Amino acid sequence: MGFHLRKLSGVIAGVMLAAVLLPGAITPVSASDGNAAKKPVQTQIYNQPLFKIHVVDAATGRGIPAVELKTTNNIRFYTDSAGNVAFDEPGLMNETVFFHLSSHGYEVPMDMFGYRGQAVNVTPGGSITIQMNRINIAERLYRVTGQGIYRDTVMLGETPPIEEPLLNGKVMGQDSVQTIAYKNKLYWFWGDTDRPSYPLGNFRVTGATSKLPSQGLDLDAGVDLDYITREDGFVKSLVPPLSDGAGIAWIFGLMTVKDNSGEERLLAAYSTHDPNPHSFGILMFNDEKQEFEQLVQFPGVSDWRYAGMGGQGTYYEDNGKGYYIFTQHEYPNIRVEAKMDAIVDYTQYEYFTPLVPGTTYAGANTQLERGADGKLVWGWKKNTQQLTQEQEKELIGLGLIQAGDERYFQLKDADSGDEVQIAQSSVEWNEYRHSYVMIGQEKFGKTSLLGEIWFAEAPAPNGPWTVAKKIITHNEYSFYNPSQHEYFIKDGGRYLYFEATFTNSYTKAPAMPRYNYNQMMYKLDLANPELNLAPPTGPELVELAQGKAVTASSSESAHQAADANDGNSQTRWASDSSDPQWIQIDLGAPSLISRVKLDWEVAYGRAYKIQVSGDGENWTDVYSTTSGDGGSDIANFDEVSARYVRMYGTQRGTMYGYSLYEFKVFGRIAGTEAEAAEQLEG
Repeated sequence: MGFHLRKLSGVIAGVMLAAVLLPGAITPVSASDGNAAKKPVQTQIYNQPLFKIHVVDAATGRGIPAVELKTTNNIRFYTDSAGNVAFDEPGLMNETVFFHLSSHGYEVPMDMFGYRGQAVNVTPGGSITIQMNRINIAERLYRVTGQGIYRDTVMLGETPPIEEPLLNGKVMGQDSVQTIAYKNKLYWFWGDTDRPSYPLGNFRVTGATSKLPSQGLDLDAGVDLDYITREDGFVKSLVPPLSDGAGIAWIFGLMTVKDNSGEERLLAAYSTHDPNPHSFGILMFNDEKQEFEQLVQFPGVSDWRYAGMGGQGTYYEDNGKGYYIFTQHEYPNIRVEAKMDAIVDYTQYEYFTPLVPGTTYAGANTQLERGADGKLVWGWKKNTQQLTQEQEKELIGLGLIQAGDERYFQLKDADSGDEVQIAQSSVEWNEYRHSYVMIGQEKFGKTSLLGEIWFAEAPAPNGPWTVAKKIITHNEYSFYNPSQHEYFIKDGGRYLYFEATFTNSYTKAPAMPRYNYNQMMYKLDLANPELNLAPPTGPELVELAQGKAVTASSSESAHQAADANDGNSQTRWASDSSDPQWIQIDLGAPSLISRVKLDWEVAYGRAYKIQVSGDGENWTDVYSTTSGDGGSDIANFDEVSARYVRMYGTQRGTMYGYSLYEFKVFGRIAGTEAEAAEQLEG
């Protein structure tokens, strides 16, 4: 009848749970019971004190924003920026209520039935504190923008840390922040901004000011934003209509420089859209009008030449000169001298590139500059196109960038060695690490298209960027256009603060109430030992398992073994619900392997081994664990030659079987058959 095995397991589990936890719950009611028992009156006026649910980070004790608590009938609640939920659901007061708990980068332990949550005795005026374990290295602090930042805290009668905890500047949502210190204040600017009164809001830049860190709130507590508003209280459009007539204006790459009279001025690179890119140029902020005015419009819409369509701007010095460098194209690879006359002259911009001066990227026909010694000449060059990460990778694949040539943008996961493709980044000098540090947003991440955030460091803002560590993960939710806050660093740079836009854009996920399309602040402790970015030693490893022959001890009909190495993170292998179970890959030839990566579904292995074999019959253990906790597991071991690799599971982590989204094997193909045979015999 096509009844799904996992569904049947759920039914059986429900019966078991009722029998264990609810004695008498399935005993038939005799006819004499009738309606004799008195029922509580449920039609009287509902007026009871709220029940407080406080969800905190188990490591720090701080409240966690954006935690979803879902009842068994799918009523959803979301913690505010203090980690509070003011619970008052009629009919569920004075009841034991099970809440499923979920939050991007946080979790609670899974029970034997695969549920992550907690049963709570809900009483009027009562409270409970629930701890969640942080998976992220970075700690979520609070939401910066939007309505109801401390909604539940206010409802509970508690005092929030900021002056406008419910609605500020009539802002419902704001996209992509830019921040700079200017004339004894911090200026904050955003892109498209939503309002309460209509679905369409402000599309020409909005802004606010706040006190400098020495004068205002500690950033751990929050930010008191003083919005620049219209007479009706909604945020003002800060870029008036320009001569190009385009309806949308964005600014990126804020700069402060002195004008001819010696006065400090605030400049911004801009782009306009209709909705496609329409024009680029430079704006200057009018302090009296509290809005931007056009200084210059650059010719054409050749976006590789101009900042203003994405990324962040950073001031740094090189050979005694001050520059602003921009992350317009993923990495910091556009710069201009920090002088007014240079900034308004597009011919003065320089691009970090190995191309022959005056040329552009042309795939296999790209002209690369080499010195007399044959070495590739990377440098800052005018009127010469910079390389993106993907373009550099293509030139490597074509053999134009050779094995011994310097590579600047081929970022790898410090743990797995996987490629990390960057979409946007924010780069600043960090005194604590004695390096330039990047907060980078990945594109085409495993769990979200634009929601994975990485940490990397380099000796110069332009790189080379080689190794990264994931610090934030989102499950099918975006977190884009990250921005570091250099003005708020603490303890000599040990604590770094950054934010990005939290949104369901580019996903199929429903919008999270109040949080969606707003800025979320995070804190990163750079002393965390997990941020050791020492590059892997030894030869570069490649993934060997994708598409190779795979077999398993058992498979669900809809989740076959081949789904574990098909390169699709949305498909998975699932075994029967018993121990032991195994899945093995035939690499097709003896290979020198030293790493396996397992990406588990909910049904994970608590105890398992990684085994290798030369013939598929005789197996050798190279890794084992009895404390698996799901998610992604990386097993590193001494290099060994083998043709077959398998995961041998001996204890399931849930009542279900074993289920893998991806089974990856990293290593290198043995140089010759004789070399491989010799190592196998040894």
